[in-house]
Amino acid sequence: MRLRAALDALDVAVIVADSEGVVVHRNAAALPFWDARHADAVVEDVIERAIPVALSGVPFDEEVALHGPPRRVLVIGARPLAGSGPGSSGGAVAFVRDITDLRRTESIRRDFVANVSHELKTPIGALGILAETIHGQVSEPDVASLVDRLADEAERLGRIVDDLLDLSLVEGQDAPNRDHVSAASLALEAIERVRAIGLERGLSIVDRTPAGTDVLVRCDARQVVSALTNLLDNALKYSEPDSEVSIEVGVVDDRAVFAVRDAGIGIPSGELERVFERFYRVDKARSRGTGGTGLGLAIVRHIAESHGGEVVVESREGEGSVFSFLLPVADPELPLS
Repeated sequence: MRLRAALDALDVAVIVADSEGVVVHRNAAALPFWDARHADAVVEDVIERAIPVALSGVPFDEEVALHGPPRRVLVIGARPLAGSGPGSSGGAVAFVRDITDLRRTESIRRDFVANVSHELKTPIGALGILAETIHGQVSEPDVASLVDRLADEAERLGRIVDDLLDLSLVEGQDAPNRDHVSAASLALEAIERVRAIGLERGLSIVDRTPAGTDVLVRCDARQVVSALTNLLDNALKYSEPDSEVSIEVGVVDDRAVFAVRDAGIGIPSGELERVFERFYRVDKARSRGTGGTGLGLAIVRHIAESHGGEVVVESREGEGSVFSFLLPVADPELPLS
């Protein structure tokens, strides 16, 4: 009785089924999804699909948007319950959690960032133009130096705003556009985008993908090239002159791996987990000198995760770093949608 009372006190709907899939208990929050009508019937249908999946030993998770009124966003999940004997099933538990407020807050935050960034672009651009105009009208070296600094900072602020807009776009996109694209071609396009930067800094950029190695990935090509360009640009920023930055495409466990390697300053082991945080910099002074915004790796991570992949880093301080951008290999037989 105490367990039932405890379950009834939860805001989360909980449905318990036995090993045959028969529901043996619903807490108070789950009652609206029993013999439900209208929008709640959609949730009941997902629960009925979730329980058999959990009984087979596989966790189930699905997000459902109900257009209402009122509009709600729910997460329906199910997990297997261990039985009394080895390998036996003790049934399954399903749950329904309302994340409407969380999604609304995320949407408000993204919209705020996007709107403020758009509003900032005009005055930042004006600052750059004014700095150029003043520079052409001054002769004192000290004043000219200050004007140059003003122009550089306005340009850097503009890059931060552009990155904020890119990050807001990636976070707000429900699902990227999907095409079957050659992984090798994505790497080559990213190299071409940063080749001039490498030449300017005295660095070579090498494609170390073995001949004949290629695979299709299902992705938004524009976003993935942007992510790879960010990784290559970072490698160039933190590499010493006359060194090499490379990218290599491979396949590991049905995932395409884009490995970007440099022989730069490396990352201390205690900071590896933080490099994908927004505005986090390992070497703050050097980042400012190279014009970094602190948002590039956060954008890379969101692009990878939105494609069902991930980005990982291996590094040793003083020896360089390897950033691996992983995407699922595409099955050409499956539809893109």
